[in-house]
Amino acid sequence: MQNLPPLAERMRPQNLDEYVGQQHLVGPDAVLRKAIQSGQLPSMIFWGPPGVGKTTLAYIISQTLDRPFFNLSAINSGVKDIRDVIDRAALLKDSFLGLPILFIDEIHRFSKSQQDSLLGAVERGLVTLIGATTENPSFEVISALLSRSQVYILKSLDEDELSGLLQTAIREDVLLKEKNITIQDHEALIRLSGGDARKLLNVLEIAINGIGGETIVLTNENVLKHAQQNLALYDKAGEQHYDIISAFIKSIRGSDPNAAVYWLARMIEGGEDPLFIARRLLILSSEDIGNANPNALLLANNCFQAVNVIGYPEARIILAQAVTYLASSAKSNASYEAINKAQQLVQQTGNLPVPLPIRNAPTKLMKNIGYGKDYKYSHGYEGNFAPQEYLPEQISGTKLYDPGHNPAEDKLREKLKQNWKDKYGY
Repeated sequence: MQNLPPLAERMRPQNLDEYVGQQHLVGPDAVLRKAIQSGQLPSMIFWGPPGVGKTTLAYIISQTLDRPFFNLSAINSGVKDIRDVIDRAALLKDSFLGLPILFIDEIHRFSKSQQDSLLGAVERGLVTLIGATTENPSFEVISALLSRSQVYILKSLDEDELSGLLQTAIREDVLLKEKNITIQDHEALIRLSGGDARKLLNVLEIAINGIGGETIVLTNENVLKHAQQNLALYDKAGEQHYDIISAFIKSIRGSDPNAAVYWLARMIEGGEDPLFIARRLLILSSEDIGNANPNALLLANNCFQAVNVIGYPEARIILAQAVTYLASSAKSNASYEAINKAQQLVQQTGNLPVPLPIRNAPTKLMKNIGYGKDYKYSHGYEGNFAPQEYLPEQISGTKLYDPGHNPAEDKLREKLKQNWKDKYGY
């Protein structure tokens, strides 16, 4: 019994009925379940965080359809490996064993040439490709391959699904069911998992082994005591990938360049993709700094471009410069809050009509019915400003952008107040 695989592997589901989560894809009458049941399976990309069942779902699909299954990891596979697998798949296809499924884990780590080698096999109908990625495939998968694949978004498991998985493990696992295990508190287990089913089962197994004995009561306290000190320092394939990037982003947001560059070093030493880091800096420069320092976005964009050209090891210096600058910069999330409020308002109010004066009037008929009438061309007025209504009448005067309290946005606030007086409450 001691030679058994880890708990997460022992609990890997074997069919769709055992599969936990992703009911929007594999639940009754869901789109992917229907595709599987019909046997008309397109090539596809599974996009979602680690531990949500991407690899497992691909394997279940192959078993359900009785198709040959080939599995490659983009971390340690080259073009030669891809071609060898495709040649083997073609032989099986010709042997009437069904169209093989080729699963590529972390497909976003493949270079363009590696992805091109996959494209030919997909176009010739030699394999059904299933790629798994934690990154947005629009950025990481070549357009030709993306256009021939269906993208399915997998979500982190919710608390009920994770709690149910814990109960299933202690009830059905070949080792755990022989013990008397009670989960008194599950908050620590779920918090440490971060919605990652594999990590949840790893934490459960670590805690149980750490406590020991045949009768075990799991509490938040003893789970934290035994699990936290045993979790992996960094795993670019998933285990603490999101924990480290979270610490990194929050350190920059919190204006601590020392902590930020430490977490940067953790990622670099762990082999993290430098473009992944640079892309997060680009997002942060608008989300957390914005108009408090508009140069932050320019520097982050230049960092991204430079890292793309340079690569490791020198890219670490460029990243360190950008990280320390962004962490030391003034902060504002006003732009981020503005778009959130605006989208929420649109969802609440629907498609409100555009005010007639600012409608486009390309035809005589449109002009005759009032399109563009009384529009004030701002540049024709002193200070390049003339007060007029730009929002739909029903939401006139709604303030969505509220400048932050920092020198740069204080100036913006004064300018807006000068222009709009009391209309928006600046």
